Amino acid sequence: MRISNWLQYTTAIGAASAFECSPSAFIEVLPSNATVTFAYPLSDNSTFQVPAGNLPYRVSPTGLRALCAVEIRQPSSGNSSYSFGLFLPAEWNGRFLAVGNGGFGGGINWADMGVGVGYGFATISTDTGHNSSALDASWAYNAPEKVEDWGYRALHGSIVLAKEVVSAYYGKDSAYSYYSGCSTGGRQGFKEAQEFPDDFDGIVAGAPAWWTTHLQLWNMKVGIDNLPQDAPHHIPRELFPVIADEVLKQCDPQDGVVDTVISDPTRCNFNPEALLCPANVTNGTAGSCLTVPQIGTLYRLHNPWYEANQTLIFPPFELGSEAEWDLLVGGPEPATLGTDYVKYMLGEGPEWRWQDFNASVIALSDRINPGNATADNFDLSPFYEKGGKLLHYHGLSDGSIATGASLYLYNQILKTLEPNGIELDPWYRMFLVPGLQHCVGTPSNMNAPWYFAGPNQARRLGTSAYSVPGFSDAQHDVLLAMMAWVENGTAPDQIIATKWENDTLHDTVERQRPICAYPKQAMYSGEGDEDEAENWRCESLY
Repeated sequence: MRISNWLQYTTAIGAASAFECSPSAFIEVLPSNATVTFAYPLSDNSTFQVPAGNLPYRVSPTGLRALCAVEIRQPSSGNSSYSFGLFLPAEWNGRFLAVGNGGFGGGINWADMGVGVGYGFATISTDTGHNSSALDASWAYNAPEKVEDWGYRALHGSIVLAKEVVSAYYGKDSAYSYYSGCSTGGRQGFKEAQEFPDDFDGIVAGAPAWWTTHLQLWNMKVGIDNLPQDAPHHIPRELFPVIADEVLKQCDPQDGVVDTVISDPTRCNFNPEALLCPANVTNGTAGSCLTVPQIGTLYRLHNPWYEANQTLIFPPFELGSEAEWDLLVGGPEPATLGTDYVKYMLGEGPEWRWQDFNASVIALSDRINPGNATADNFDLSPFYEKGGKLLHYHGLSDGSIATGASLYLYNQILKTLEPNGIELDPWYRMFLVPGLQHCVGTPSNMNAPWYFAGPNQARRLGTSAYSVPGFSDAQHDVLLAMMAWVENGTAPDQIIATKWENDTLHDTVERQRPICAYPKQAMYSGEGDEDEAENWRCESLY
């Protein structure tokens, strides 16, 4: 069986369920303390209506294959519980797929579950034990059991029970188990590999929010660096595109071709003083320039956050991420990703003010590690020894989680395992994606190929989209690449990313380009159309 023919294969095998799609049937195979919220069948080409109140994931997947839709609730402790959703397709590919969450959000990710069903997976998502938007952590105040559910417990518990349900429903175990998640979902994937290595055969983890104890504080610190808004050093959001254009102008040529894509921002010797206002301009908002105090702020945003004894707290924004700075840097107050974390997860209370932030909060965060969420167990040898495969990627234009956090994580794992004789390349590969923003999309001034069917990406194409339209194979689709690696032993050296002229219509390809396994990067061959992937090659520059 060729992975490139996967979609035809999944529609051919079919699967008969061992019992009907009804609450009474499912309750028979569940633990006595679990309950069935609903269970009902959907016919082919149906829409699943996301239940009202599912705050972070309100998009209803459409064009679904015939399936059984189920929601189950399970207690996790004396005063907390979690729910998970299951899509059980009538034509099952014999495999299990779990999809991840985002931010502080609680809620079942039905949209990404719908994507998984497109391939034929029995697909699951947990609500992480609560219901909230991705930016709201108020639910965590004085609720350590709920925080632990969010940190890791709800996902693992949902996976264990969901696998039992899948086996009972189809009358046989899944042949392989996979995971796909980005951001908090990427953190969840690494946490699974570290703490529960038997849960998955293959994990796709994008832009992982793995360093929870420092990331959430950095989300706040970069906002503080640009406040208050009436200070001379404040850079208004209207100037972010000006900065982005100057960065692109200086950093674009590094890969051998000027094509509005920054392939390697780490090799760009950016000169921010090129943006300095002339002598007759004292307010940067008056033109397309920055004052001396504003240049100072730009330096802070583009450089690592260190504290005493040059201790790294968190890496900086990468050059080329400026188009996505609005959330963390552009507001009148720091993002709630940081302030809510301090108020409600660190327990400082709703009256805590960001103006009171100091280094003692970092020590508090390290000591508490709310919910044991930080995925910093760098010894992945158990996952390696059981034969697991890990595909890790991060956008180089990410304005929400600094790309350097992934580089730091990769290097910590490398330093932990290679001295003990465990090479990473046969089972763990990282891909840095030029022009990709946080999980999805590309800056308007870059127009970089960004789509490879990563978690969360299909939603940008439409509510019924899955895989890579027109290119549903292991060369273009990261999930199919993972399956080829796990099941056929074909490790991905590169994945071809796609950009359409109109991503929503996704009918006419504008650009395609290989994304290379780190430390290699794509370099233009010097011949042929630069928008065609075949004219680029992966080269090691280190």
